[in-house]
Amino acid sequence: MHTTTSHTPESKKRSGEHILIKMTYIAKNVDLDSGIELTRALEYWRRYFEKNDIVSALVISEGYFVQSFQGTRPSINTALEKILDEHSAIFPNIVNIEEIESRQWNGFLVKHLTSSAEDEEYALKSFSAGSDYNPYLMTSTQIESFLTAVFEDADSNKS
Repeated sequence: MHTTTSHTPESKKRSGEHILIKMTYIAKNVDLDSGIELTRALEYWRRYFEKNDIVSALVISEGYFVQSFQGTRPSINTALEKILDEHSAIFPNIVNIEEIESRQWNGFLVKHLTSSAEDEEYALKSFSAGSDYNPYLMTSTQIESFLTAVFEDADSNKS
């Protein structure tokens, strides 16, 4: 019996294909409006990430982006280069890059926080450094906790 796998043999893994990376960044939306342009950009990135086996969690609120994406070292490096090249006007600020054992997210998760009471709880409850939501004032630990809190329901629903 012959079993075929899609895994690359260890001797061929020369670019870190076997290492998973999580990268989190924050950015201010200065280019895209909240309508059709933003929807098109999100669909573009969903397809790009899916094609490159990258999972992502993205929160959009009050003109800010907070995004964590996870994939192999080469795919994350290529995605970062693409973001910087194609969306230089958003000025992404990397807040965390680390190697991980497994992916935390499942697919391309997007949450658009509004001024509703539930969303305000996410945005302000111990994650913000002031009275207004501003991820630039948050520490990397606060940002990671914020993403986990926002998407914990989606994470628990994936089983």
